[in-house]
Amino acid sequence: MPHLIAPSVLAADFANIQRDFEMINSSEADWFHIDVMDGVFVPNISFGMPVISAMKKHAKKPLDVHLMIVNPDQYISTFKEIGADILTVHYEACTHLHRTLQAIKAEGMKAGVALNPHTPVGLLEDLIHDIDVVCIMSVNPGFGGQSFIENTYNKVVELKKIIKKKQSATLIEIDGGVNSDNAKLLIDAGADVLVAGSFVFKSSNPKSTIEKLKSI
Repeated sequence: MPHLIAPSVLAADFANIQRDFEMINSSEADWFHIDVMDGVFVPNISFGMPVISAMKKHAKKPLDVHLMIVNPDQYISTFKEIGADILTVHYEACTHLHRTLQAIKAEGMKAGVALNPHTPVGLLEDLIHDIDVVCIMSVNPGFGGQSFIENTYNKVVELKKIIKKKQSATLIEIDGGVNSDNAKLLIDAGADVLVAGSFVFKSSNPKSTIEKLKSI
């Protein structure tokens, strides 16, 4: 399967969000990546429900919603209602992860699990068949524009071995610091989905940048 590109809307121009959504719609991007932060799980606050609901009206591609929040279970049905197609929760925020994943799937969404840089991928081995997407954080979550953490490559290789051993169809997504220097290395290591924020939206031609990431 060719790799997927998911531009991170957190890096878009909020004063021209419809313009940026139309650019993604007409680009070779596959998903919209939307970070939801609560100021508790991570030291930042981002989009609320009304904003995501408005985004859904302009999006012609799936919404890949990444919850960086505490107590994600209480909002699962709400995110379905406002348009999430993929809902990713953090391993570190879920006391009963299997139950959370089942609740996401029961709402008809794909279920994702995100791992902070310090969290080993081996912790997901027993649940890998219940996970549609594993989002490996290649920066510390909370702010865009951070430097890529080099140990990410090792985590991707290790996770890919687990997925193959368990004969799972789980996708590996990389979130944070993705650019033209590391994209091919990540794909070669086993990544399936690349999230790119600042690298896309701060480039002189975001649509062309997406095309280049897709063609790697």
